[in-house]
Amino acid sequence: MVQTDTPAASISKAADGHYWAQADVNGTSVKFLVDTGASTVALTTADAQRLGFDPGHLNYNYKVITANGEAHAAAVKLASVSIAGAHVADVDALVLDKGLETSLLGMTYLGRLSRFEATKTSLILRP
Repeated sequence: MVQTDTPAASISKAADGHYWAQADVNGTSVKFLVDTGASTVALTTADAQRLGFDPGHLNYNYKVITANGEAHAAAVKLASVSIAGAHVADVDALVLDKGLETSLLGMTYLGRLSRFEATKTSLILRP
């Protein structure tokens, strides 16, 4: 019998009550805070730079509201985002110019999965 279902990926809930995902983004490791309330994947300028984007040459033409107030954001495309085998290609993301302490794994990644589910102890990702 041929297995047709891709196994689910799992992220354990951290002691702080949040889900932290270690992702492979374009071949580089990036730590994300999973944020189902974020409409898009949001990158800090430091993470964007590590991924090969030059924050000084991006077009920050979007206004966004963060927990720290208003910021400006630049649209970028991530060729691939993979978390424990849950792989998504061509993910839209924003690079924020300020107000973001850690990168956020938002709905432009999560919404492209076939399903995700939060349990008491983990977040289950189904590609």
